[in-house]
This record gives sequence, C-alpha cells and structure tokens, in this order.
Amino acid sequence: MRFHVSGKQIDIGEALQTHVQTELGSTLDKYAGRPTEAQVVFSKSGHEFVCETVVHLSTGLTAQARATATEIYAAFDGCCEKMDKQLRRYKRRLKDHHKDRTQPVEVSAAGSYILAPTGDDGDDTDGAETDWSPMIVAEMETNIPSISVGEAVMQMELAHAPMLVFRNEKHNGVNVVYRRDDGNIGWIDPRGNG
Repeated sequence: MRFHVSGKQIDIGEALQTHVQTELGSTLDKYAGRPTEAQVVFSKSGHEFVCETVVHLSTGLTAQARATATEIYAAFDGCCEKMDKQLRRYKRRLKDHHKDRTQPVEVSAAGSYILAPTGDDGDDTDGAETDWSPMIVAEMETNIPSISVGEAVMQMELAHAPMLVFRNEKHNGVNVVYRRDDGNIGWIDPRGNG
C-alpha cells in the first residue's frame, strides 16, 4: 500500500508520517482488505489544523474523511476515527462485493469541465433571452467506474459526494445516483424503451 502524506504550506515531520502510516494502516487492514493508496493532506485554517484523507480501495471504491483540531495529531486522529466509522459501517458490503468481484472495477476515462458564464446574465434589455455561452474555467480527467447500483450508492456515501456517474454493470449504460433534497437517494437509468 502506498501512503502520500503531505502538508499545504506546513512542514510534516517524519514522526507524524510514521504515526499516519501505522494508525491508518491498522484501520484499513481491519476493514478494507486490500487498499491500494492513501493520500493524507494536512493544512491550516486559522488556528486549527485540517486533515483530509482519501483512500482508494482495490474494489475501485474511494473513502474520504476530514477533521479539524487545534493540534495536528488530534486532527489526524479525528480523521482516522471518521474513516474507521465509515469503513465499519460498510464492512459487510465491502467484503461481500470483494468476494463476488474476481477482478478490479473497470473504469473508463471521461472529461470533466467547470463552466462559468461569460458575464452576460442571459437577458437583453427588451426581455428576450440570449444564448448562454459558457466559458470553460477548468478541464480535467475523471474516472467512471463500472459497478452495480448498490456499489454506486455506497461509493457516493463513502466519498460524501452529492451525486455519482457510473456505468451500470447489468447493461453497460451510463447511470447517475444522487442525494435528493428529501434525504433519499435518486437513481437515473436512461435506457431506451424501444
């Protein structure tokens, strides 16, 4: 397993790196089976330290946790506790999916764009709408996993994401799961009916 421990505008000592590898490694060994990579980033926000952890699992799922505290070790320990709680909550499902899956999750590359309006608010002075011409602010690569609907919901919840685009394993079509305003999970499956 690879650990990437870094700091944003703060120095990270070797003792903290060893502590992170030991504690996070033991937490992941309990629940995750074969994690492949963990990224831990420390930063400072005002008088508090912030610890953000992202763990990529061999099943293709990603778990994230974030915590703040006035001391850097306490921030990491809080983050590790949150990661432990998430993985414990999903342990049975992680293990079950891991047994069913003989190979790692397939992912396909896709473009991800952040768009901003060009400054025009979309209305002319006479009340007619003009074409909205978005400007691309950022362009990056993202991965679309090929997983089941249950795994997609679990991935979305582990990543604390409001929505997840995935390729449905049953019919290889692109689907979306999202958190609705009422707290339930929505699932969009745009298969053609004819």
